[in-house]
Amino acid sequence: MLFTRSLATRRATAGPSLYTFSFWLLCVSNFLFSASFQMMIPELPAYLTKLGGKEYIGLIIALFTLTAGVSRPFSGKITDTVGRVPVMAFGSIVCFVCGFLYPYLLTVGGFLTLRLIHGFSTGTKPTATSAYVADIVPATRRGEAMGTLGLFTAMGMSLGPAIGSWLAHAFSMNVMFWTSSAFALLSIAILLQMTETLPNTQPFRFGLLRLKKEEIFDKQALPPFIVLLLQSFSSGVILTVISEVSTPLGITNNGLFFTVYTIASLVIRLVFSRTSDRYGRVPVLFISTIVLALSMGMLMLTNSTTWFWASAVFYGMSWGMNSPTVTAWTADLSDEKTRGRAMATMYIALEAGIGLGALASGSLHNHILGKPGVDASFAVAGFLALIAVAYLSWFWRKNRPGNQHRLDEADEVALLDGEP
Repeated sequence: MLFTRSLATRRATAGPSLYTFSFWLLCVSNFLFSASFQMMIPELPAYLTKLGGKEYIGLIIALFTLTAGVSRPFSGKITDTVGRVPVMAFGSIVCFVCGFLYPYLLTVGGFLTLRLIHGFSTGTKPTATSAYVADIVPATRRGEAMGTLGLFTAMGMSLGPAIGSWLAHAFSMNVMFWTSSAFALLSIAILLQMTETLPNTQPFRFGLLRLKKEEIFDKQALPPFIVLLLQSFSSGVILTVISEVSTPLGITNNGLFFTVYTIASLVIRLVFSRTSDRYGRVPVLFISTIVLALSMGMLMLTNSTTWFWASAVFYGMSWGMNSPTVTAWTADLSDEKTRGRAMATMYIALEAGIGLGALASGSLHNHILGKPGVDASFAVAGFLALIAVAYLSWFWRKNRPGNQHRLDEADEVALLDGEP
């Protein structure tokens, strides 16, 4: 394969080192990748409106997440057979091509088609990235590793929207799209320097795209799937209607909410990167989901810039704990041979939640005009977060005696909280 050089054994068993050269390459690649697709998000609703597609605003995120979710089972299987690096490279290539083509498809149909195709990027790269990290880091530091990787991802998602909005207003939307494409190209260049961690890789063949029933969903990842599905609904809401909150407050750069919440997320990851390694995944997720529900309530009550920025901080704090913890939890529960499938299952929940949140908030915004429709979207997101809190509480009580995940020094990979 063009992108792969197989290793006979996995890096995860080679020693206790966490911050290897491969790990840092992956972090930088993830920064560029996340900045690439995220930088255009704040400006797309206004862009689609100018194209004459205001009634399709809810589809901006929904179509993207639809193909991301549909592609997850395929990316999981190919990650476990062809390799981690080729799947990561494919995701970045999709970002590069789509970013380049946006300025040339100037109809509503063309734009929505590109959003559909663009979704393949996040449907592939994060799946392989999570499996790659689990391969190269010690199990006892998995939560810390996911948190560190998340720092770079979050920085890309933080700086991307602000850079994108600045480029669109200072230059043009086309410059923003082409810059997005350039970031993806740099991500690809970095991935070409990385060593494959999957032993016994296979060449790609179209027969790998035929999925058996058991290859679509990994039952071992069911608990993280449920929690992330309920949590990520809020992300779809934020991506779709946050501009309806910021604009009346006089905030012209719609990307600043993303910047503030991501900075808060970065701080949390820096301070609490090893918390779930020490105290368990479920307790951390329990607290973080409460904070998520609180942030949705704060957005409903927002009537000043102070409340607006405070809600962004709380939202960022919740995801600063959520993202690395739920990813590490999924890796803990997964079988080493089907780790890609488990990660794909987790990301299906993420894409489905975001897509449903975008569709629901777009529909509420169209049918309940003004602030009441926006507030209803936040209310639904907060309610679903509270359901996740209840599920985690039940799961915690059910499995606490002798089963709760605490990685001992001699542990390899422990299953958090037993079987679902």
